[in-house]
Amino acid sequence: MAVHLIAAGVDVTVIRSWLGHASLDTTNHYAQANMETKRKALEAVDTIVRQEKSPSWRKNADILTWLDSL
Repeated sequence: MAVHLIAAGVDVTVIRSWLGHASLDTTNHYAQANMETKRKALEAVDTIVRQEKSPSWRKNADILTWLDSL
């Protein structure tokens, strides 16, 4: 049940309360993310990273040349 709730986006503290666990550690043991949840998390991070500006080091030709030489 915890895995399905995590996959549905329910906050783990809410799941802890629903399942009656005294400790969040207990809930975390049962609420391990499945592969689909992990994929969605990575896609969300990728979207955020792509929206950010290019790091300043990418504009520095000296650093790029040095990195290419490694």
